[in-house]
Amino acid sequence: MIYFAMTDKAVAKELGGRLKDLRLRANTTQKNIAESAGLSVTAIQGAEKGETTLLTLIKLLRALNALDNLDSFLPETGISPLQLARLEDRKRKRASGKR
Repeated sequence: MIYFAMTDKAVAKELGGRLKDLRLRANTTQKNIAESAGLSVTAIQGAEKGETTLLTLIKLLRALNALDNLDSFLPETGISPLQLARLEDRKRKRASGKR
């Protein structure tokens, strides 16, 4: 899917649809997830439409035991090759000996 060609609302709607699919695969109702996440059914419905907050999304993913999906969504950034080269330059290359 080419997200850059989509509007922000379309991307949010796509995410909401994926949340709904995740809930349905877990074979649970909006009411059950709402109770488990400490949210209202209206909040769950909004999230599945793509109208939600980040905190609601986190609570919903936690209730669906899918919080680890965040690594796919936003992977941790590693050290860039340039930063790694700079760190290598700072490493000690020889000992000064006893004084």
